[in-house]
Amino acid sequence: MPSLFDPVQAGELQLANRIALAPLTRNRAPDAIPTALMAEYYAQRASAGLLITEATAISHQGQGYSDVPGLYAPAQLAGWKQVTDAVHAQDGKIVVQLWHVGRVSHTDLQPGGGQPVAPSAITANTKTVLIRDGVPTFVDTSAPRALAADELPGIVHSYEVAARAAVNAAGFDGVEIHGANGYLLDQFLKRGSNQREDNYGGSIENRARLLLEVTRAITAAIGGGRTGIRLSPVTPANDAYDADPQPLFDYLVKQLATLDLAYVHIIEGATGGPRELDDRPFDYAALKAAYRAAGGQGAWMVNNGYDKALAEQAVAEGADIVAFGKPYIANPDLVARLRHNAPLNTPDKMTFYGGGAKGYTDYPALAA
Repeated sequence: MPSLFDPVQAGELQLANRIALAPLTRNRAPDAIPTALMAEYYAQRASAGLLITEATAISHQGQGYSDVPGLYAPAQLAGWKQVTDAVHAQDGKIVVQLWHVGRVSHTDLQPGGGQPVAPSAITANTKTVLIRDGVPTFVDTSAPRALAADELPGIVHSYEVAARAAVNAAGFDGVEIHGANGYLLDQFLKRGSNQREDNYGGSIENRARLLLEVTRAITAAIGGGRTGIRLSPVTPANDAYDADPQPLFDYLVKQLATLDLAYVHIIEGATGGPRELDDRPFDYAALKAAYRAAGGQGAWMVNNGYDKALAEQAVAEGADIVAFGKPYIANPDLVARLRHNAPLNTPDKMTFYGGGAKGYTDYPALAA
């Protein structure tokens, strides 16, 4: 029986262990450009089997928070290259999470101060982060406009261009498509945010269309073995909601099974909250079974609220990789701490979003 610390294959990625750094937005990329401090942060955590970067915008339109990185300008690619070089120098593996926030944005962050875009013109009941004079402030998202059907091929193309640049210019080992947490692709999936009446709305097949078009374009560009995808069937994050998620996500993973993905990354329950929601029951075992029955061979990654005991149980029950989020903020050497049952550092919540090295790269590792 495999353990949490055994190697695992995820598509073309040979991982040293089954522990992943989950994507964690830290708002430390001024002007959307990754920095040397970010390179230090990720290199500190390179003992994870897989590092998944913070969500990274595929275009200026895809930006939704202050000081989060992008992947659409030369300076951004150069910034990310110093990150991937630092991680690879530590024998780590790193993929970038590709992001378009859709309606979870603010006019201050959009090209020309325009409206954010969405499947339908429905404002998200959530907040974003603007950093002004170095101070992060939570503000309501702006009212979006509905995307026209003829704009959608351009968004698919932006994902494809970003994926090629990530691998060929920025040096990433692969990409993870962010199809979760109430951002653009998830907005199209779920009825609460998608009230379209064209080929991208209504039926399950139509609502899944954009996510599948994006995934097919990326796998054609860089290969399925370098492509992962993140899904969150029931999280309420960013006002995401669908009254009947099981058939929707069962259909979706059956389609994804044909694309030879490196991995499927599932958020169980509410992102950063309860693993089970009384008002949103979901059968994750059935979801995985649907993927495997349809021929899906990608590694199965689970995420949300895992500690060592729960992670070991998940691996024993068939999970291939377990993603850890908040524990990695304060514990760059989390793999060693889990292996040796060492105590964990406590994160400083005041430094989660924005700032410098404090609460970012200054957490102590275990004594040698």
